[in-house]
Amino acid sequence: MTETTDVVSLDDALSMIDQNLRELQGRELVSASEVADLLLDLRMLLMLAPTDAAAVEVAPLR
Repeated sequence: MTETTDVVSLDDALSMIDQNLRELQGRELVSASEVADLLLDLRMLLMLAPTDAAAVEVAPLR
């Protein structure tokens, strides 16, 4: 796997987190299955990310 693919995967995970936080912020209740689905999706994306922390470029929080 190339380094570019790894960085894209990390960017995808961060984007997914940001999007879901915006959606969940206005809700009072979130089902356990929704949270589990989100965590599983993130886990799958992050499994593709590099394991060396020095190789990761992190964008500033928005």
